[in-house]
Amino acid sequence: MSTRTGKVTVTTENIFPIIRKWLYSDHDIFVRELVSNAADATTKLNRLVNLGQTKIVDEDPLSIQVSFNEKKGILVIEDQGIGMTADELDRYINQIAFSGAMDFVEKFKEKGGSENSIIGHFGLGFYSAFMVADRVVIDTLSYIDGEKPVKWESEDGMEYTVSDSERTNRGTSITLYLSDEAKKLFDALKIKSILEKYCSFLPYPLFYSDLKRKDEHDKAQKKRAKEASDKDEEISVSEYAPDRINPVAPLWQKAPKDCTDEEYISFYHQVFSDPRDPLFWIHLNLDYPFTLQGILFFPKTDNAYQTLDGRIKVYNQQVFVADNIEEIIPDFLFLLRGCLDCTDLPLNVSRSALQQDTYVQKLSSHIIRKVSDKLSTLFKKQREDYESYWDDIGVFVKYGMMKEDKFFEKAKSFMLFKTVEGKYLTYDELTEKHDAIRYTQSADKQAAYVEIATQKGYPVVVLDHEIDNNFISFMEYKMPAKRFMRVDAEFDGESHKDEAYTHLVERFKSLVQEPKLDVEVMSLGVDSFPAFIRETEESRRMAEMKKQFEKMKKSGEDDPYGNLDDMFPEKKDLVLNADHPLVVRLLDLVEKDEAEDSARIICDQLYDQARLSHGSLDAEGLKKFLKDHATLLLNIINNRDNSGGGNE
Repeated sequence: MSTRTGKVTVTTENIFPIIRKWLYSDHDIFVRELVSNAADATTKLNRLVNLGQTKIVDEDPLSIQVSFNEKKGILVIEDQGIGMTADELDRYINQIAFSGAMDFVEKFKEKGGSENSIIGHFGLGFYSAFMVADRVVIDTLSYIDGEKPVKWESEDGMEYTVSDSERTNRGTSITLYLSDEAKKLFDALKIKSILEKYCSFLPYPLFYSDLKRKDEHDKAQKKRAKEASDKDEEISVSEYAPDRINPVAPLWQKAPKDCTDEEYISFYHQVFSDPRDPLFWIHLNLDYPFTLQGILFFPKTDNAYQTLDGRIKVYNQQVFVADNIEEIIPDFLFLLRGCLDCTDLPLNVSRSALQQDTYVQKLSSHIIRKVSDKLSTLFKKQREDYESYWDDIGVFVKYGMMKEDKFFEKAKSFMLFKTVEGKYLTYDELTEKHDAIRYTQSADKQAAYVEIATQKGYPVVVLDHEIDNNFISFMEYKMPAKRFMRVDAEFDGESHKDEAYTHLVERFKSLVQEPKLDVEVMSLGVDSFPAFIRETEESRRMAEMKKQFEKMKKSGEDDPYGNLDDMFPEKKDLVLNADHPLVVRLLDLVEKDEAEDSARIICDQLYDQARLSHGSLDAEGLKKFLKDHATLLLNIINNRDNSGGGNE
């Protein structure tokens, strides 16, 4: 067989399935593409006017009109832009993937044009229309004097007809005759909602006409006029007014110094429909090293995760691209809300994804830096305000520190911990005089433990969010010089290990029938509780791991680990307070080896009280504790009655 060379041929038969099913997975994307092309055409015309290549004699501002006849399933997008000649129509439409925008830029960039001033690729974007249409018609007239209008028609995007047109005004209209399937998906309200989703900040006035409503309006006005005429009355008849889709200009286009707090707050409510005001915001307005504009808002979160969908909206020259594009926005920023508009984003032909390249990575790093700089400035210059925001932004900062090293390096200086007294301290402030950061997961439930720690002069911070277990481990990994320790993990006090107390410990374990229970006697103060459960930080973390594995077993996931009790044995110690009168009395009873029943009751009550205050007393133990407590009270009453009401 002889050797031969050749070129792969791409035909419409094999490219159209890709365009329809892969490039445009979202059915509503065709509206964005066609309106974006209309905006491109208008931008091109404005650019030519600025370059002195043509003039506009129209008195009204350039606008884009969209109309929909729901009954017939006909959608029309019309602009007053540059239009196309027959030759341009052939190059931009019939030669798929030939970019009209890039051709235009190449033609005029030597006269001051910028490749970033045109956002669309006219070719493939236009062909998204065939996702929903059985027939598409382009009717266009170029801005160039002497050019004739031309019409292009196709029923499948592969075979087309070009003919003369009767169009008299400059610009282009694209008419879509929806397929039967598309008619079921798109009604007048749906088309309007798609326009509002993608085009609320389009740079040119965008008007939408629901022809069914227009027809109903016109009939009603004619009826009113006829009734008035029959009565020989005069009335004013109103004309149908299309809906303005984009009445408000994007605030991010203004310089930050020209924006008021009221404008930021109003814009936030308008875009995100959150009835609460944002805490604060970051206004991005950069020409170098990136062409980037936008506003990031820090919302009130009530210290809880909320849905992350639609938090950071990405635009390309005021046309909506997508929510939460991970390539340029780290996922921890999705806890914020905002709009970012970057004309330099390397979008693919469908504008719904980004290419991974060094530019995007630099852009992402720059956004992280701007956010961390804003928080750092607030912390240094307005610490009181910053502390008032912390309950809302704390989760965001912690999550960001764990997700992004660059953010961690900045944030570790303005990361705050809230103490049980309501003070806010940094990591350095907490660890400056102490070997560990003592914390509680519930200041109310662990009040007795918190009291012991605070009386010793230790600040106790509250770490009660679901993210905090992971955050503690993360901080110890990143900053191993100091450790985190829950308030029930360690007690500072004199330990008693002489013969009398050793005997007390052995008798206590015997009386409560817990021979493996580790018991220690310490001096913790007369006013402190008589007994405490001590659970080391290592034991607590093992218990948390056990809970995670138990969840896996309940969810039906494979369990290759065997017996979890063997893997994660629970280890809690009991600490008796040698200073408390009840423990002193118990020691006396044990030393005299008398009143064993009374000693057993005291031991059981001390052990159960300790577990109750610790939160580790289970349901059966609680029932036993309450029953024994009732018996104890009854015995006290009976003893009083038997002694004539006097003291024991």
